[in-house]
Amino acid sequence: MSNGQESDTKSARDQVNELKDRTKVEAEDIVKSIFPKKVLELEELIKSPLLSYNRLTEIECDLGIPKPQPITLNDGGPAVKKRKTRHDENHITADDNITGCKVFSLPNGTVSSNMHLIEIVDNLKPHIRDLLEYTNTVKMWITYMIPKIEDGNNFGVSVQEETMAEARTVETEAAQHMDQITRYFISRAKLVSKVAKYPHIDDYRIVVKELDEKQFMTLRLTATELRNSYCSLHDVILKNLDKIKKPRSSNVSNMF
Repeated sequence: MSNGQESDTKSARDQVNELKDRTKVEAEDIVKSIFPKKVLELEELIKSPLLSYNRLTEIECDLGIPKPQPITLNDGGPAVKKRKTRHDENHITADDNITGCKVFSLPNGTVSSNMHLIEIVDNLKPHIRDLLEYTNTVKMWITYMIPKIEDGNNFGVSVQEETMAEARTVETEAAQHMDQITRYFISRAKLVSKVAKYPHIDDYRIVVKELDEKQFMTLRLTATELRNSYCSLHDVILKNLDKIKKPRSSNVSNMF
């Protein structure tokens, strides 16, 4: 290897070491300072009017899809004969008064989302994204602290692995919260399309209302779980901070 290549390799190694050192400092600050702040922020959000159960009566929103007026087909005209079916050899004559509905229309051009829930989602998403970033940093920090594999004296390493597993679980749950929000909008869009296609069936309208109320409670629960995740990670890491930073005790002094 030439001197230039050795210099580049050393420079890259030094930059990686600087990144590791910076991550260690950043992660410890996240655990000690940022996690408590996030717990308080989420606690304030949970207790705010935005997530109050009193808002359940406000969650319902008008879809803007009018209910069609029933019309009468063949009113006063001749009876209409139904098509002969395989199971019925006789011609069936329909009643003179057959009810139906007009083709649906959207006077506003579009069906808007539930803006009450959009507001909550906009408040929760930054907390979810932050939790994903913070847990990733904490995992890397713990990884850098794990010593090389040796026989014996591995209790501290076990503590590190348990803590990392907790951080990984929190990270997975945070990603699932984000996925749940996406699934809600997909489900609601399908139901609203049903309302547009069958505006004369009230059950579809009721299901949209029930889905919105369910999503409100889910988002409130999400805020609570985010707060608990921050709190639990902060607690478990601080309780085991010494073992995380120094998983193996030195017994050199006992040899003399």
